[in-house]
Amino acid sequence: MSLTRVHNLSISLDGFATGEPQSAEAPFGHAGERLHEWMFQTAFWDAGGTVGVDNAFAERHSVGFGAEIMGSNKFGPPGWQDDPDWKGWWGPNPPFHTPTFVLTHRPRPPMEMEGGTTFFFLDATPHEALATAREAASGLDVRLGGGPTVVRDFVAAGLVDHMHLVQVPILLGRGVRLWDGLEGIEDRYAVEAVSSPSGVTHLTFTRKG
Repeated sequence: MSLTRVHNLSISLDGFATGEPQSAEAPFGHAGERLHEWMFQTAFWDAGGTVGVDNAFAERHSVGFGAEIMGSNKFGPPGWQDDPDWKGWWGPNPPFHTPTFVLTHRPRPPMEMEGGTTFFFLDATPHEALATAREAASGLDVRLGGGPTVVRDFVAAGLVDHMHLVQVPILLGRGVRLWDGLEGIEDRYAVEAVSSPSGVTHLTFTRKG
């Protein structure tokens, strides 16, 4: 069976994966791009970037996936459902190149984009969404793209097989935390940590058994 994986999800030292308030001008709220600066320095993001440990982890984001699931707040800022012309943050050729399932309480018709990405809008539980995505993935893995609320819900439901988090040495103080309600996660996952010269720590959680 295909795996459900999370990759390159950055969190602050106090566990926030995004700041607040989110808007069209500030997708990550007061966090800005500070959570993702480590990635911008890699060859994965920029051909002239670094090829060390950060790049090795970042590149896994693109390998072996046949579908993606993301939350409403990753697809757009608050209120995007009221804009029939909103097609996501990424322009006409989004970086997913697979069927991509957006969880929302206000579904709309599928949206076919360039490069093989088609957005499907689902009002579904984590189990239902994963079953739909796995069918679309045709035996390949399903990437759980975030944001933190969706990742937290899928982990709590026991649906995540592998999770790669990047702990960035900043304190945000407010926003959306990943860890709330996930006490004891270390009992269900084998956890490894790899420190990088960039200052971030790569944490991998692999489901036991």
